[in-house]
Amino acid sequence: MRRLVEAYFTLIKILMALCMAGMVVLVFGNVVLRYAFNSGITVSEEMSRLFFVWMCFLGAILGLRERAHLGVDALVARLPRTGKLACAVASCGLMLWVTWLVLQGSWTQTLINWDAQAPATGLSMGLLYGVGVVFGLSTGIILLHEMYLLLTGKLSDADLVMVAESEDLPEATAHGAHTGGHRTHQSTNREGARDEALPLPSRTASSR
Repeated sequence: MRRLVEAYFTLIKILMALCMAGMVVLVFGNVVLRYAFNSGITVSEEMSRLFFVWMCFLGAILGLRERAHLGVDALVARLPRTGKLACAVASCGLMLWVTWLVLQGSWTQTLINWDAQAPATGLSMGLLYGVGVVFGLSTGIILLHEMYLLLTGKLSDADLVMVAESEDLPEATAHGAHTGGHRTHQSTNREGARDEALPLPSRTASSR
């Protein structure tokens, strides 16, 4: 089951990379053709918009899973475990409610616009709203799993802080720790780097 989950999120990363590559090729290629050859790619605007929307929603799924979304933990970090747990349950519940609204609205819009065709590409406009369904289902499962861990007491105090403080944190740190306690990991790394930069103690020279 774990391999299947990892394969799913790997697929999301691949799709994001393809969307980014498609945007670069279409937009840059269209500019070159426009100014150099007085031509252009007819489907450039519609396809780049579709790629951009899908990339943003897929990135939001990964951000939720890796707890990379920015937030402020100044209050929650100072609460006792009971307070942290209450805030985490309330936060997760609100996110589940919003996810349900996104899923419900996206599904409705997908059905309404499925027969409508884009003027340039002829693709169904439902594809533009379909990513909301993918987002709602994916984030809903992630949040339900988080709620299960919260209610069963399987999360530590650091795990109850579900935000990242800085957007400059590397992805490996957020994914490896999978907690909100990024500040602890960051300070530890800084101290380790500082220790490595310190000169050798003077007793080494005296021992000679």
